[in-house]
Amino acid sequence: MAVQPWGEAGSQSAMRAAHADRDRTVDVLKAAYAEGRLSMQEYEQRHEAVSVAQTYGQLAALVADLPSGPAPAPAAYGGQPVPATFQPYQPMPYQPMPYPTRSTNGLAITSMVLGVVGLSLPAVVTGHIARSQIRQRNEDGEWAAVVGLVVGYLGSALWTLAFLLPALVAVSRG
Repeated sequence: MAVQPWGEAGSQSAMRAAHADRDRTVDVLKAAYAEGRLSMQEYEQRHEAVSVAQTYGQLAALVADLPSGPAPAPAAYGGQPVPATFQPYQPMPYQPMPYPTRSTNGLAITSMVLGVVGLSLPAVVTGHIARSQIRQRNEDGEWAAVVGLVVGYLGSALWTLAFLLPALVAVSRG
């Protein structure tokens, strides 16, 4: 089966597909083969076409004639006549799954800003709290919390040296 470009440029079908999109398409093909909807030869041809497909449209064309889920069962009407409004199952066109986005922890950003500004102790405190919250809430921002902690600890070390160095010099002079 030849892979043909599908859809207009700029539409979702012209967007480039990722490996995960190809994997989902292969899953649909595997299910169709297991259900007897595809012969071994058709499955192999489509599987090869999936591996070279570049866009969502190309992937969608490979599974357009296959269901992407279970068909509704007419038996669900309890043996009664099927209503006139009953529509036979129409497979949904292939749609890539949206990837969930995670929010960035605000305290992590605060820690980084405090560290860069020079407020070392608050940067360290907010950095530790932010890392705890990131683990509990599955948020992004670990990088910002770590930057805040590193800069905060370095700033604290410099402030400590700034206060202790004159005292050490005075003690050594005796």
